[in-house]
Amino acid sequence: MKLHNHLKRKVFAFGIILTIFLSGHTLKKDTVILLRSGWQVENIGDIAHTPGFLALAEQYMPQAKVIFWPYYSYLPDNDVAMLKQRFPKMVIVRGSLSSEGVASTPELAAAIKEATILINNSGPATIGWADLTTFHQVFKKPIGVYGVTYGLYGTPEKKILSDAAFVFFRDTASLNRAKQEGIHAKVMEWGPDAAFATDVEDENKATAFLKANNLADGKFICCIPKHRMTPVWLHTHKNKPFDKERNARNEAMKAHDHAPMIEAITEIVRQTKLKVLIVHEDETQMPIGKDWVYDHLPNDVKPRVVWRSAGWLTDEAISIYKRSVGLFSYEQHSPIMCVGHGISAILVRWEEQSTKGYMWNTIGLQDWLFDFDKEEDIKRFVPAVLDMAKNPAKAKTKVRKAKKFVEQKQKETMKIVSLACS
Repeated sequence: MKLHNHLKRKVFAFGIILTIFLSGHTLKKDTVILLRSGWQVENIGDIAHTPGFLALAEQYMPQAKVIFWPYYSYLPDNDVAMLKQRFPKMVIVRGSLSSEGVASTPELAAAIKEATILINNSGPATIGWADLTTFHQVFKKPIGVYGVTYGLYGTPEKKILSDAAFVFFRDTASLNRAKQEGIHAKVMEWGPDAAFATDVEDENKATAFLKANNLADGKFICCIPKHRMTPVWLHTHKNKPFDKERNARNEAMKAHDHAPMIEAITEIVRQTKLKVLIVHEDETQMPIGKDWVYDHLPNDVKPRVVWRSAGWLTDEAISIYKRSVGLFSYEQHSPIMCVGHGISAILVRWEEQSTKGYMWNTIGLQDWLFDFDKEEDIKRFVPAVLDMAKNPAKAKTKVRKAKKFVEQKQKETMKIVSLACS
């Protein structure tokens, strides 16, 4: 609580200074943001980064043109259609950039020439570090990083982060580590993951699914199971080899990690009138929702539990979450999207995950963050889920405060983005 209050005071003070500093700032009409984003399409949370930033740019920099440059080589037509539905003017360019500054496609070359700035969007690290380096060093244009975790996968991002006009870290652990390691970008602050702003929706698909499964608005709660480590070898387009050690760790921990979820579902069904919807964020979580969770539920509980057996996109997910009482999840970005829409969201993490989960402490939801490597956190998990299920109005009050805090910081960070484009 002390950390949260201290950060709120810093945000307030920073906001006042920023408002004064930017009071006379006007964005150039020909501003073009080249957005490096779209890290993987197997995960609706990673997909959410892109529409999240596009929504922020639309709100705070409406004069700017944003060009989406997908990092992942595979971008399905339905993903593009979802983005175009919400952002009909969105431009997408494909291709790669050599260290000498040679683009592999004419449209990418044109986009780089037109761009005012290159921004690495939210993600597990500054994944586009090489492109940032080339853009800054070869083309002598500014770069920025919006809402990342720092220090993962051996990503050689340290040097280029110091050259950035701004770096917003989505968790304070990353911010503190970056400072300790001597990174000195012009602006280095905590900033929300772009997915908080994601507002794509698909009411038609959501309505059809809920009707088909007898799930009434406000009468169900969602949950998401997870492997300790994502089995990326099951992602078709990644072509990764089977990892025996990762798989063994997942199998060893599945009962330990999901026993609390099974207990929470059981108690919700037995103590409330709610139904439970088991969903997924990464496509590899779809089968474990049944194998690791649903199949282990007591027989008297199963009739009021629905396991989603088909894939979905970010827009349908948000539309369904918005009609639920809330979410308890072992994944991060569905809770992020929920908070962005004022939906209650409990989050579970463990040592194999990055520090991104600690953002729940920053935004005032520390009571809804659970570390399943700590026995005391496991013990308080089921009571917390039940409290959210039984007292939705109280939970809504809590999440709305978090949402307001995030929105204030979004406003401030986007002012810095605007300034960097001048």
